[in-house]
Amino acid sequence: MPAEYFRRRSGPTYEFDNAMREAGWMTRDANRTTTDKGIGMRGGMAAGVMTVMVLGLWGCSGNGYSSGGGANPSSPTPTSAAGVVTINVVAINGAQSFSPNPATLAAGQMVVWHNVDTVTHRVTLNDRSVDTGDLVPGGSSQPMAIGAAGPYHCSIHPVMVGNINQNTSAPAAPPCEGPYCE
Repeated sequence: MPAEYFRRRSGPTYEFDNAMREAGWMTRDANRTTTDKGIGMRGGMAAGVMTVMVLGLWGCSGNGYSSGGGANPSSPTPTSAAGVVTINVVAINGAQSFSPNPATLAAGQMVVWHNVDTVTHRVTLNDRSVDTGDLVPGGSSQPMAIGAAGPYHCSIHPVMVGNINQNTSAPAAPPCEGPYCE
């Protein structure tokens, strides 16, 4: 094929086209019609890259069950003004189904389970001393006194597990006030 067969150009496009010709992806027939065999390959490659990107973003977006964030086990248990601890039922997700998990209660403190998930749940202590009844989405249990710390679960979805710890630490000493405090 004579050199003048392909029009002379310069720049990145020319170099790309030449590379495509040399690789056999771009040809000219007897009627001087250019056929770009690589367009299908490039289109397929672009579609593949987009698919990987979309799946990557979808995978980073969470599991689809949770409508709330998980709590760090070392984070304090939220307490309302009346001293009632609220445990959120967030998803069907094993030990991450409740937030906070574990929850820490002081002796005699009341607890309420609040369902922030989109399906009904029923929380039961493993020793069966407490049963919330059905908690519809957005619903809460009545405030309940927990006799002893221990594990609990959703009786509708047994894979959902949580734990209540008893706070046995002594109350904090009042802050020092006066001229001899450092």
